[in-house]
Amino acid sequence: MAAATLPTWSGRHEAARTTSGSTNDFEGGMASGGTSTADIMERVNARLKAQLGQDIFASWFQRMKLEAPGKGVCRITVPTAFLRSWIQSHYHELLTDIFREEVPGTLRVDIAVRSAVRGGGVTIRQPRVAGASEQETVQAVAGRSAVQAADGRAAPRAAAAPAARQMFDAAPAPAPTFGSPLDPRYVFDNLVEGASNRVALAAGRAIAENGPQSVRFNPLFIHAAVGLGKTHLLQAIANAAIRREDRPRVVYLTAEYFMWRFATAIRDNRALDLKETLRGIDILIIDDTQFLQGKSIQQEFCHLLNALIDSAKQVICAADRPAMELESLDPRVRSRLSNGITLQLAAPDYEMRRSIIRTRAAAMRAEDASFDMPDGVIDTIAQRVAGSGRDLEGAFNQIAFRHSLGQPLSADHLDDLLSQLTRANSERRVRIEDILKFVSRHYNVTRTDILSARRTRTIVRPRQIAMYLAKTMTPRSLPEIGRRFGGRDHTTVLHAVRKIEGERAKDDKLSEELDIIRRMIEE
Repeated sequence: MAAATLPTWSGRHEAARTTSGSTNDFEGGMASGGTSTADIMERVNARLKAQLGQDIFASWFQRMKLEAPGKGVCRITVPTAFLRSWIQSHYHELLTDIFREEVPGTLRVDIAVRSAVRGGGVTIRQPRVAGASEQETVQAVAGRSAVQAADGRAAPRAAAAPAARQMFDAAPAPAPTFGSPLDPRYVFDNLVEGASNRVALAAGRAIAENGPQSVRFNPLFIHAAVGLGKTHLLQAIANAAIRREDRPRVVYLTAEYFMWRFATAIRDNRALDLKETLRGIDILIIDDTQFLQGKSIQQEFCHLLNALIDSAKQVICAADRPAMELESLDPRVRSRLSNGITLQLAAPDYEMRRSIIRTRAAAMRAEDASFDMPDGVIDTIAQRVAGSGRDLEGAFNQIAFRHSLGQPLSADHLDDLLSQLTRANSERRVRIEDILKFVSRHYNVTRTDILSARRTRTIVRPRQIAMYLAKTMTPRSLPEIGRRFGGRDHTTVLHAVRKIEGERAKDDKLSEELDIIRRMIEE
């Protein structure tokens, strides 16, 4: 159930690096500084997480790579043009400041788009998805080339697919509908079922197996906190549906990829072609809907939802909270998503946590016969790690790693390890929704008023207090809090936090009010 970093691709291709200058620069930087690119990126990533928050980092920076620091230039690459554009316009100055501190002598930071497929006479280096067969890899190459040809920019490279088929000597297969790549490991067979996901899992199986007969689940909206298996379930639905005999046209997209495709299509005057392609599919699956931004893109998304649902085509969306709580989305989109079936994936209970660990242990034992995890250890982990499936995966990986080094954990060491892993989750996690609820109740205003653009004092004051509490009681970054408060800029949040901090130091009555609200939220 742990999230996997999936290979992504972009319509733009990075030129092959044929000169030796970059290599020499890199070697010079390594020789003089004695620090590898991995060490540099680890420090840069740590600082980005600290300043922006884990969610922002995972959305925009997790797939960023450092190519070659040297001669005053740090060159980083990202998998899509959309990511490059977003980082360039929103975080380039911050990145430059961090690299200047971590890599002395840095004058500028260049951001480029890397590509999985290289053309123009250069050998094709197509990475294989972990666990994918050769034919699946061929289909991935064919699907990417088809999309690039449809964009009108890389038609000559479409010959890469036949070449790849000849290389593998596999039978031609229909190219999959474009979209974000599917991980073949995410299937129903290895998705552990429990009380927290049983209903959502049944709905997903019905959609994947029954086809048009399952339109009563339309649209299906799934929400859950981070690490509870949303992506696994969505990709399992897609992987099962494309294997049906009727061969439905299935598109799985992340919100980020959807935005990039539409932005690129508008730029290239191919928006109508993209709309026709999307409206001709049978099953649309959108992951991380909370990141869908931009007024024009949201309007197009709303039109697409209406067209597919009215045509009895299946739509499945997922986010980290219910649709009506996605304040950054257009009200029409929220209404449409809330009008179908909404299901929540909750944190796994004790029995489900045991099943997850047993499944991982069995898979590990199939690879390494010497690996053994006694029932007592499984029970201890299931009792102590009461968070998400991703938390369980982290605990299991720690134990498996030590086993691979020939250092199995003793009972005392296991206790220390679990104490470290669970310390961060020992305190109750406060949600911004909780803060909004109690602040609006205390000041007799509505949640809608706080999130609105109204600037009367009776509204502004509670709004600033709610922003202050969100910053002090949650790990959310300023940009995240701004988005949750009606799409406001992070500078607005910063002003509110500083204003309430300054007034609290001088006003005992305000300080007492804040303490009362804080206690209500924590209880």
